[in-house]
Amino acid sequence: MPLKRECLLLFMSWLGSLRAQDENRVVFSLGKFQNVSVPVNGTVQVVISRIPPDVSFITLQFHTPHRNVTLSYTQAPVYGQSVTAADAGLLSALLPNQSTLSWFLQTPDGNSVAGIGVMLPYMSADPVPGACNQEFPLDIDPNIYLQYNLFETTISFAPANIGYTRGGTPPACDVGTDASTRWRLVYDVYQFFLPEGDQSEQSLISGVERVANVENIQDNSRKVCLVFQVMSLSSHDQTQLSFNSLPGQGVIFSVVVRDPVFNTSASYIPVHTYACSFNSTLDGCSTLGRVSTKVFFTVIGVAGLFVCFLGHRFFKCELFCMGFAFMAFFFFVLITSTTALEYNIRLALTAVMGVVGGVVLVMSWWRFGSVMVCVLVVGLILGFLVSSIVFFTPLGDLPVFHNDVVFWVVFTCIMVVVPLFFIRWPREGNITTCGVVGAYVVVLTVNAYTYTSLSYITLDVLKRFLNHNFSRAFISVPLQDIDFIMITLWVVLGISGIVVQLYRERSHPFFPPSPYVMWKQERERRKTNVLDPSYHKPSLPARILNRVRQLTRRTEPAGESTPLLL
Repeated sequence: MPLKRECLLLFMSWLGSLRAQDENRVVFSLGKFQNVSVPVNGTVQVVISRIPPDVSFITLQFHTPHRNVTLSYTQAPVYGQSVTAADAGLLSALLPNQSTLSWFLQTPDGNSVAGIGVMLPYMSADPVPGACNQEFPLDIDPNIYLQYNLFETTISFAPANIGYTRGGTPPACDVGTDASTRWRLVYDVYQFFLPEGDQSEQSLISGVERVANVENIQDNSRKVCLVFQVMSLSSHDQTQLSFNSLPGQGVIFSVVVRDPVFNTSASYIPVHTYACSFNSTLDGCSTLGRVSTKVFFTVIGVAGLFVCFLGHRFFKCELFCMGFAFMAFFFFVLITSTTALEYNIRLALTAVMGVVGGVVLVMSWWRFGSVMVCVLVVGLILGFLVSSIVFFTPLGDLPVFHNDVVFWVVFTCIMVVVPLFFIRWPREGNITTCGVVGAYVVVLTVNAYTYTSLSYITLDVLKRFLNHNFSRAFISVPLQDIDFIMITLWVVLGISGIVVQLYRERSHPFFPPSPYVMWKQERERRKTNVLDPSYHKPSLPARILNRVRQLTRRTEPAGESTPLLL
């Protein structure tokens, strides 16, 4: 009986050790995704066997949602033999008769992490991603390196080389530039946008699976284009591109290198970003919607809805709102580019200066009565929005507009041309501005609570004001379901506001008269009309001076108070 128990304990111990060994060793199949969990302070060996003889090299890519993982050729990671990233990959060239291959996974901080990985095989005619690397640590580096800030997201990758057979000598990278060298290779850059507002792990894993290899990338991703023309990078171009940062919006970048001679291709390791940090408690992905921003845009959203339907009727309120928007925008640009104040302070100062701008515009109309000058200021706001819409389209990605001088000259021309139509039709132009701008402000208010790409119509211009390097970025953004709903809302509100105001104002004067001008006219009329009782009435300053004299005059003594005898 004790012997049986001892044998049972030995068997259970052997089974436990075998199970532990299985937990630290994962067997992959070519082209199939595998879920992998790296234990605390542990290392997982990734193994592939039965490699077909026609495969010349294999890439392993491993993706985690937010945490970094170290992928290494050796069990103990060393510089030049490992890579650490949330989207990590390695490439191994196979030797003759080699049928097995292994790598090692671990975390740089020793914590556990889970992710998804896949191995992709390539033949001798396929180009080798990152084989002509001279910048990054790995000898052959198929990774895409990504950096982002509030304004732009930049990707860079190492040049590829043409393929070669197992055990063969890799072709030289920089010996010649003819068609028999790696200079014939062409690079295509793709973007895959995750669902708006969805930062879940399931959404990311599903997206990675749809862009893992060349075929899936071409079928599911959007190729970077210039005005509906396909853009490809030649080997003579710089392997670095900048894109518009979209905080909170998940984007997966992929690069496919093509060999036009053999009509073959290979993909680099896809990389993803949300343009925000999941580890930061301040300005993190979970705290993008600030309370101050929501309060600010809620207030101006109510004002925008009022202007959309009643702006022309209440002309002073419209001028105040337009003056607020005009001054607030440029003051925010000024203090952001010249100071390092905290965001909430800048927003508060922006609101204060916006109020000042609104009061100044209203008082200028009240004092001078120049309707045309005020309407032209209003027209500049509409021109700014129209110009921003033009550059929000693929036209904004034209290479000529990456030059700041060209961009701002064209932008200003469009902005100035729009108010010229107000000279001929001032009332119609003012009502159109109320409808279009007021409805867009409502869309911006919705963006404070849920993500929509339409906010980048004006935000891209703001970024270009604040960051000189933003001119090199591709600014195209995706339009998803919520964006089409917002476009519909914008159009419906804008047209409804314009129609309602044109109908209400059809029998009214074009613009209300200035109160100060009316007071001056009334005063002149009273001065010249002797039949008006007010003509004989002293002026207001004279009446005030007379009243002051009465209050300051000394009372004379009364003297004898008894009646005189007759």
